[in-house]
Amino acid sequence: MVDHGDNASLRTLMTDARSEILLFGITPPRLSAAPERIREITAATLARLDSLDVDGLALYDIDDESDRNPAERPFPYLPTLDPAVYHEEYLGEWNRAAVIYRCVGKYTEAQLRTWLQAADTDRVLTVFVGASSKDKEVRTRLSQAQALRRDARPDVPLGGVAITERTDEHLRLISKQQAGCTYFISQVVYSSDAAKSMVSDYYYACRERHLEPKPVLFTLSVCGSVKTLAFLEWLGVHVPRWLENSLRHADDTLAESYAHCLATARDLIAFCRKLGLPFGFLVESVSIRKAEIEASVALAGELSGLLQRGGNRG
Repeated sequence: MVDHGDNASLRTLMTDARSEILLFGITPPRLSAAPERIREITAATLARLDSLDVDGLALYDIDDESDRNPAERPFPYLPTLDPAVYHEEYLGEWNRAAVIYRCVGKYTEAQLRTWLQAADTDRVLTVFVGASSKDKEVRTRLSQAQALRRDARPDVPLGGVAITERTDEHLRLISKQQAGCTYFISQVVYSSDAAKSMVSDYYYACRERHLEPKPVLFTLSVCGSVKTLAFLEWLGVHVPRWLENSLRHADDTLAESYAHCLATARDLIAFCRKLGLPFGFLVESVSIRKAEIEASVALAGELSGLLQRGGNRG
């Protein structure tokens, strides 16, 4: 495994305006999986990541979002292990930090408080995710969860979700920043123009308010089939029509998608460096197909070489 002993911790990188950050995102195994199968999946995942120089993992908290989109889900919703439980019980060999997502509406305030109080801040950061629609019944609202963290464990680094396509998203980021968020992770980006507009608006809004802009991590996800493309769109990812046409008609959809993700990354790297905004990337695969997972690992490896990281981060 790559030795990360001399590198700054993810917690430090998230607060260091000079850092460029790289995470790899994974979804915990299905809740129905037997413990032995979960261990097999985990071993395979860690073996894939063994040679990657990433700063940490992101562990997703999957929720049923049929309230947000009534259309049929291209891949069926299957409950997965609680990411905090998965991290605690199966990822002991992972020697870097993990950003653990919390869909706060699924949990009572007491459950969130218990988890926060037990969190090891050397190993755990978190992202709080609000309800997928305003009509959804929740146990805890996002604002309540943010207040709970301020009261129970303000030292647990908190991130927020960024949706690049929303025109007022920069104002939402500032509101989340004032509620305690010290970094943001976007939903999957397939339009670099939308991402650049969001971070530009955010950067200048911070400057007007004399605020320090926080790191924004852009999520990139390869797409290897028309079905994966449909799932990305079901999730709310904006895929420009020209790109959708390219992916649908490509001889090799995965190669076309990979090239686009890499071009998007290069575009965003150049833009954020020029702007002076701290940034990074989270690479994931929304598909469980082996080819798409391996392509996402390759993409993370290529991004590692493009970002200003390594020995200059210690």
